[in-house]
Amino acid sequence: MQTRGRPKKYRIVRLDPKIAQFSPRGKPGRPNEVDLTMDQFEAIRLVIYMGMPQKEAAKSMRISQQTLSRILKKALKSLANALVNGDTIKIQGGHYVFSSREEHPNQYQNTLKKPL
Repeated sequence: MQTRGRPKKYRIVRLDPKIAQFSPRGKPGRPNEVDLTMDQFEAIRLVIYMGMPQKEAAKSMRISQQTLSRILKKALKSLANALVNGDTIKIQGGHYVFSSREEHPNQYQNTLKKPL
């Protein structure tokens, strides 16, 4: 059976996460799991962690800015759900390919690590 609609573009991911699972401490039993796809991880890394504008991040991932915005919104919803409910976060899957070729200079700085 053929899939309907427009074929999905592969998202470009430039960094493999060092850790693929985050588990809450202090929660008895086996917590539920929330999946974070590799393209969602990359969107969070570029826009939130590195401080890159969405338009530039979308170019880096070779997708439209609207698609990046949807991916980012879904990723933040998943992370918020995991944090509020104490769920395990697993980074896996998605429609992506790895690329080590850097198209943009590393001009964006990590705003989270700036001294106060």
